[in-house]
Amino acid sequence: MKIGFIGLGNMGAPMAANLVAAGHTVTGFDTAAQPDGITMAQSAAEAATGADVVITMLPNGEILRAVAEQIHPAMSAGALHLDCSTVDVDSARAVAEKAQAAGLMAVDAPVSGGIGGATAGTLTFMAGGSAEAFGIAKPLFDIMGQKAVHCGASGAGQAAKICNNMILGVTMIATCEAFALADKLGLDRQAMYDVVSTSSGSSWSMNAYCPAPGIGPTSPADNGYKPGFAADLMLKDLRLSQTAAEAVDADTPMGAVATALYAQFVEEEDGADRDFSAMLPRFRDRHRS
Repeated sequence: MKIGFIGLGNMGAPMAANLVAAGHTVTGFDTAAQPDGITMAQSAAEAATGADVVITMLPNGEILRAVAEQIHPAMSAGALHLDCSTVDVDSARAVAEKAQAAGLMAVDAPVSGGIGGATAGTLTFMAGGSAEAFGIAKPLFDIMGQKAVHCGASGAGQAAKICNNMILGVTMIATCEAFALADKLGLDRQAMYDVVSTSSGSSWSMNAYCPAPGIGPTSPADNGYKPGFAADLMLKDLRLSQTAAEAVDADTPMGAVATALYAQFVEEEDGADRDFSAMLPRFRDRHRS
């Protein structure tokens, strides 16, 4: 396919590189990044012109809406706007409606798997849109990821991502709290991991992304908590979950507490630009208030 790719940061650049390696023609645009191996356009509209699929990977819903206004008029009738950003559900649905009005197809397909998954081509895509549009995107999902789930109509992909990451934020906090408590109780971290990872307390945060250095599979904890998934991004996703919960009158007390803790960690402590699992040294160094 001829693909336009808007947003070539830490996630977008390796995703685009995997598409190029698979033989697709990719023209990219980014306001800052200039990754090697990608032909770059001078504007988002230029990257979108003549493309079969335009992929966007952008920071928030406001920017997504603005970029959609630029690229939709440049896209050929029947082309697909595949948005892989994590944004609010309202923005995803609004952009899909704009695409449909312009004679285009649209899929919102946020991802899970972080920078490592983007590089390795092992992302999970949560997709919202028509079955026809999902079918067009599926071969690209197969290159960039290991799994793609069609969650429903436009906005459903964002809804799935928000719910998933609210669980992730809560479970990572609980995992870090438990390790910090184990430390103060004199329990060896390896023993803690060996028990919990095979017992009822097991979770992805413990088993696959353990926040304790040297324990379990290699994770950002083994690299000084350099982000695989930044705490800043977790805070963004948790805030999206609470905005969505307010909009539909859903009671999410654990999500609200996790949001407040990550806000404190990122905005008042040393969590900015660290991995979201760096909550472990935070709790280790704190005392009961």
